[in-house]
Amino acid sequence: MDQFVAELKKIPPVTRFVCGSSLAVTLSVAMKALSPYKVLFVPKLTFGKLQLWRLHTAFFLGSGDLSYLFDFIMLYRTVNDLELRSYSHRSSDFAWQLFWACGSIILATRPLNAYIFPRSLLLCLVYLYSSLAPPGATTSIMGLVTVPIKFYPYVLITFDLIMGGPSYAAQSVAGAVVGHAWWWTVWGGELGSQGLLTAWSRAPQWVRKFMGETNTPTAPAAGGAAAGLERSGIHVTAPRDRAQPAGGTTGHNWGRGQTLGS
Repeated sequence: MDQFVAELKKIPPVTRFVCGSSLAVTLSVAMKALSPYKVLFVPKLTFGKLQLWRLHTAFFLGSGDLSYLFDFIMLYRTVNDLELRSYSHRSSDFAWQLFWACGSIILATRPLNAYIFPRSLLLCLVYLYSSLAPPGATTSIMGLVTVPIKFYPYVLITFDLIMGGPSYAAQSVAGAVVGHAWWWTVWGGELGSQGLLTAWSRAPQWVRKFMGETNTPTAPAAGGAAAGLERSGIHVTAPRDRAQPAGGTTGHNWGRGQTLGS
């Protein structure tokens, strides 16, 4: 038991919270220990009767079938890699930004009358994840097709459209839109840049203390997210630089040459 707890503590705090919440809510409903109607986002109940826990549980209710396993693995690897690389030693900043992203997802999905937001949350994170990958990187999905990693969120949205229809895909689009706003307002829309909200994206001091972070936050480590794709079965290939010629102006080595007839 102690070894199991020790292994859990190795997981970064935001990843542990997100994935733990997903397992707790989904399994509780799947085993009928909790009614699904108690976890859905219903504005009249959430705000009218102050059932504020719905703001949390509505993001983590999975399907409960085999597809949930794949979604959970994708969620874990995406959040874990973002936290360990792009938000290295800045889990409080990641948690703070994710909090506002979730609020934005609720607003973005209001026209859709969505009651749960797990797919929107996943696409939001995947969009940011792919945006932080090296320029020109490609991804091989299940070894079947290779696409630029920047198109990876759109591939997932296409799958959602095929498997779940327009309404299901629309929730994914809403999540991707929030992820796009996150990428531009915090990260500046390009690696090594800063957005309009970068200065306000840092977690307040009380959040940092709550998460046990006392050091001054460092600059964002952009571009680190792609390395984790390899571990998730998605193989990333960074763009290759063309070799520079050793000399001359044409880039072709003609050799020393010989006299004709020699």
